[in-house]
Amino acid sequence: MPKRSIAIIGGGVAGLAAAVTLANADANVTVFETNSQLGGRAKGIQYQGLSLDNGQHILLGAYRETLRLLKLTHAPLHQTIQCIPLALSVLDLAQQRYFRLKAPTYLPAPLHILAGLLTAQGLSLRDKWCALRMMVWMKWHAFTVPQDETLAAFLSRQHQTKTLIQSLWEPLCLAALNTPLQQASAQVFLNVLRDSFNQKTHDADVLLAKTDLTTLLSAPWADFVTQQSGRILTSTTVKAIRQTEHGYALTTQEEELVFSHVIIATGPHQVKYLTKTLPLLNQATEQFAYQPITTVYLQYNKTTRLSQPMLGMVNSTSQWVFDRGQVCGQDGLLAVVISAHADIEMDQTTLAETIHTELTQAIPQLEKPIWHKVVTEKRATFSCDVNLARPNHQTAYPNLYLAGDYTAGDYPATIEGAVRSGIAAANLILQDN
Repeated sequence: MPKRSIAIIGGGVAGLAAAVTLANADANVTVFETNSQLGGRAKGIQYQGLSLDNGQHILLGAYRETLRLLKLTHAPLHQTIQCIPLALSVLDLAQQRYFRLKAPTYLPAPLHILAGLLTAQGLSLRDKWCALRMMVWMKWHAFTVPQDETLAAFLSRQHQTKTLIQSLWEPLCLAALNTPLQQASAQVFLNVLRDSFNQKTHDADVLLAKTDLTTLLSAPWADFVTQQSGRILTSTTVKAIRQTEHGYALTTQEEELVFSHVIIATGPHQVKYLTKTLPLLNQATEQFAYQPITTVYLQYNKTTRLSQPMLGMVNSTSQWVFDRGQVCGQDGLLAVVISAHADIEMDQTTLAETIHTELTQAIPQLEKPIWHKVVTEKRATFSCDVNLARPNHQTAYPNLYLAGDYTAGDYPATIEGAVRSGIAAANLILQDN
C-alpha cells in the first residue's frame, strides 16, 4: 500500500467532486461505484432514442464550486449549458392568472431582485410592499434568523401574502429544498437566497443542461480523474469496511483492498450496510427522513412549445415544466417536475394523464402525448427540516470521512451541496500531512 492511498465509495456527484479535487493534487485515488454508470441521482438515461435524465435538474449561477470543477476539467460549457437570466413565470391554475418576475441584468445585486419585484406582474401593491420589506429584512439581518423555524412560520412572521407564498416563495422552496413549507428550514432557504440574490447579479441565473447530466457532469470529471492516474471502478460493490493496523480494508465481490484513507460518498441510508464494525457512523447517519421527486416526460408533436424554457405551476399536481425542445433540441418533449409529493397516490399512467390535463390549460389545443415516461426517485433528497443535525465530514474514526449533500453545510440537497461536501472531505485529507 502506498503511503497515502484514498478510496472513495460512491461515484455520485459528491464522490466525483472529491475524486477530482484529490486527483488535481496528484493523490492516489480509487472510486468504487456499484452501478455500471456514474452520477448517482444525477445521471442520464436512454428512452425512445433520446438522452433524458433520472430527474430534471437545474443549476444556478451561484453554484460556484460546481462551475469551478467543470472549468477545471475542461468541460465544454458553451455546448452543455444554457444560461437564462432570472425570469420566473408561474401559472396559477385555480385563478387562471400568471405571476411573472424578470430581474434586470444591468443592476447590481440585490437591486436587480428589488427592481424585479417592483415590476412583477400578477402582484398587487400590497404584495410588492410585503416582498420588498422581507428582502430588506433579510439584507439587514445578513440572511440569518435568530433561531431556525419552519419556512411557513417565518413567512407568516414576515407578513407575506397568500399570493406571494403560493406564486413565489413556495415554488422556490420546493425547487431548492424539496421539502414542504410546513417542514422546511427557514435558515437553509435563506442561505440559498443569500447566495443567489445578494452577491452578484448573475448568481440568480438559471443554468439548464443542454444534454444529459452524465455528459454534463460525470463524464468530464471521470475523464479528468483517470487522466491524472486515478482509478474509476464501476460495477464494483464495496460490501464492508474494516479498520486495520494500516488503514481500512474494503471488501468487494472479488477481493479485499487496503487504503490509508476512505471517503464514504453514498447516501446516508446506505452507510449502515458498509460499516457494521464501525457503529459510531450509524449514529451519525440514521436520523434522516427523505422526500421524493418525480419527473414526468411527455412527448408531444414536435411543434409543441412553451412560451419560455421553464414554467412554474401552482394549485396543480405539476410544479415546474421544462421545454426540452428549447433547451436540448428535443422538440415537443416536456419534462414536468413534482417535488416532495408524498401525498400523491396514483399509477404512472393516471399521473401522466393528470399532468397532460393540467398542461392543456397552459397550452391551448394541446393534443394527447405520443408517449410518456415517469421517473421517480423515492429518496431523491433528505427532508430539509428545521434544526436538522447533519454529520460532519470528519468522523469519529481516523482518516475516515463522509461526503454527500446530507453532510454539514449551508445548502440543501442540491448538486452544489454535494459538490461542496466532496471538496470539503477531500481537503481534509490533503491538509493531513
